[in-house]
Amino acid sequence: MNPGPAVGEDLLRELAPQVLARLVRTHGAGQFDVCEDAVQDALLAAYRQWPADPPSDPLAWLVTTARRRYVDRVRVDSRRREREARGALLAHPLSTPPDGADPDASPADDSLLLLQLCCHPALARPAQVALTLRAVAGLTTAQIANVLQLPEATVAQRITRAKRRLAELGGDLPRPRDAAERLSPVLDVLYVMLTEAHHTTSGTPARDTDLAAEAIHLARLLRRALPNDPEVSGLLALMLLTASRGPARQADDGSLVPLDEQDRTRWDQTLVRGGVALVEATVPGAAPGPYLLQACIAALHAEAADTASTDWPEILALYGVLEVVTGRRNPTIALNRIVAEAQVLGDDAALASLDDLERQHPGLPRLDAVRAHLLERQGRTAEAADAYRHAARATRNLAEQQYLQRRLRTLRTP
Repeated sequence: MNPGPAVGEDLLRELAPQVLARLVRTHGAGQFDVCEDAVQDALLAAYRQWPADPPSDPLAWLVTTARRRYVDRVRVDSRRREREARGALLAHPLSTPPDGADPDASPADDSLLLLQLCCHPALARPAQVALTLRAVAGLTTAQIANVLQLPEATVAQRITRAKRRLAELGGDLPRPRDAAERLSPVLDVLYVMLTEAHHTTSGTPARDTDLAAEAIHLARLLRRALPNDPEVSGLLALMLLTASRGPARQADDGSLVPLDEQDRTRWDQTLVRGGVALVEATVPGAAPGPYLLQACIAALHAEAADTASTDWPEILALYGVLEVVTGRRNPTIALNRIVAEAQVLGDDAALASLDDLERQHPGLPRLDAVRAHLLERQGRTAEAADAYRHAARATRNLAEQQYLQRRLRTLRTP
């Protein structure tokens, strides 16, 4: 029996980072691994018990249960290392009120502090990303492997080594006022969350609304800590504008609906207004950073009534600046620039640019889908069909597969 909607898997995923952050706050980063195991024990207990007896305060229930599981795990470990465990317990008393209240109730920035911990400067950037996606975003190792396009065993090793390194370093969660120290990796990880939420790399849904909501929540917390940083504001604006398209991104059959085919009246106008207002308030006097530039591009799409009325020359110019700012290191940015290039310079120029990009980055996701669309517009049906087949085989997202297969069937229809 699965949990009811009020206390279901979505809620467990939302609360897990907050519970983990509170345990690490109490016991220190040196006990990160044990804390995470305790949280997983608590989530399993909730999955089993909540359907029959849902708690009035799910967060307090999970914190209480996780603390008890932590104590149990420490006691088991003490049979092997009695003296070390006893010293840790004396240094960190563990007492939980019987009513389930959280004595260490912390501000709403616990999840942000956990994110900053996972982005510890002593960890390599790939380890920071993998650990954050596991501990903060709640993705499974298999999901992270799909996101990062890596073998699952490689991702598992990165996470294990990252947790071991945090245990060696010890210490507590970062302080909210220290947010600027780890800003670059934090922004990078939030962007990975946004990318995966908007276009999941595997599974049935075209987007992950829960992951998007968590990324926006964390970005809001980060902006509260750093209200004057243009890149923080830019990333939050980009998230809001991207999320606004959510209601229009899937057809009735579950297949993906690309931007140029979406019914823009279904876009969430509250999110659109919030994102555009944030861009307009941030751009004046700000240096052009990669996240603010992408937010500017998203705002231009949001302000256009349809594809034809979009300011493509301005978007193409912004992508040119974005490539300069990022040192042309991101092939996905180059692919998006080519889409804009097709609108401004024509399909032939865009197809030539695609060939160049493929030589530099063979197997780049979505490249065949873009090529198929351009070939279809030129009436090169056989070549477009081949490209659609390659694209459908390459993607692990079932919604995208359905869309590409639908386009392929359309080509075959007289």
